[in-house]
Amino acid sequence: MTSLTERDIQISFVEGVMDARKFDDSGHGLSHCMKAVDFIVELADRYLFIEVKDPQSPDVPSERLSETLEEFANEFQSGEIDEELKYKYRDSFLYEWASGRANKPIHYLILVGFDRLTDAILIDRTRALQRILPLLGPGASAWTRPIANFCGVFNIESWNRTFPDYPVTRLSVG
Repeated sequence: MTSLTERDIQISFVEGVMDARKFDDSGHGLSHCMKAVDFIVELADRYLFIEVKDPQSPDVPSERLSETLEEFANEFQSGEIDEELKYKYRDSFLYEWASGRANKPIHYLILVGFDRLTDAILIDRTRALQRILPLLGPGASAWTRPIANFCGVFNIESWNRTFPDYPVTRLSVG
């Protein structure tokens, strides 16, 4: 089993992982000019680009927690965070493409450790992000190859429902 950890969230991959790496660090050498998703996971038939946002992490000072959560909720629901998520994906895609590794379908998965997000909010953010990436290309004339084959925004509960083979746990609880 392979596990990846970001702050207080751990994603475990039961089987089928060919490669899994932390990408949002100084290791890729272009952090001064490119944004990066947190993890890139290679499976036999696709890549997973995973971005983790964890405003409920225990490392947020308790005296700032409610303010931090309220700020995050406002930024998330208003779509302010979409631009950051768009550039994290695009820059990571470009880096992997230029490195010769973007040769399989790519699924962009955003995991948000925030219990207050309802399924309706997650669907709304997913649709908004799919529009601004854009997945299929300009208007009615789709690209020969989509920039991403799938894009979805999840909280821990919806992630675990959707991806039972990639369970997520909050380390401070478990």
